[in-house]
Amino acid sequence: MLKIAHRGAKAYEPENTLQAFQKALDLNSDGIELDVHLSSDGHIIVIHDETIDKMTNGKGLVNTFTLSELKSFLIDGKYEIPTLNEVFDLVDKKCFINIELKCRGPQQSVYELIEEYVSDKNWTYDHFIVSSFDWIALQEIHNLNPKIPIGVLTETDLNLALAFAETIKAKAIHPYYHLLSDENTKQMQEKGFLVLPWTVNIEEDIQKIKSYKVNGIITDFPDKI
Repeated sequence: MLKIAHRGAKAYEPENTLQAFQKALDLNSDGIELDVHLSSDGHIIVIHDETIDKMTNGKGLVNTFTLSELKSFLIDGKYEIPTLNEVFDLVDKKCFINIELKCRGPQQSVYELIEEYVSDKNWTYDHFIVSSFDWIALQEIHNLNPKIPIGVLTETDLNLALAFAETIKAKAIHPYYHLLSDENTKQMQEKGFLVLPWTVNIEEDIQKIKSYKVNGIITDFPDKI
């Protein structure tokens, strides 16, 4: 069962920082999940919210700042907001990277960066999954290169997600874990999809979801899986 560290090992280090991703590697995670937005000058920024208000000592929309401006704001007074390039270089093929598109916009840049690492740095497409609740963004990634693995995120409708996953030939379905049952997990797997639920943190929930024989679990505590 794949251990996928949600925003890095978020339970132990500030989310979406290089420190959280390093902790995830230290805990032998099979994958890390992260979130991306674009800076005003087109760099892929790893941060969950569309603003920097919650995580840093600054305020404002991520897409209104340049990369150098974003680097001047600190998380917990000491950590920089990373770029996706920096995370790729840190991980260096030690696990796969689940890139969640938080908004429409970064998909062209994410596609180009994946292509660069596959063609120039000896990565493979299997080192990546691109996921999103914005299925139009996923369709665009698929149109750019159908070899890039897709994860279809859903919080509400598994049947709709399954139908879209079939249309787009996705690799995985990422359901909110409360949607899962033994039966629907098996149904998705029989159609050829990995089932990677999020975000499962409580021991009781972990054991229940494990009993469905999902393919992996996205969690703040990769050491609990």
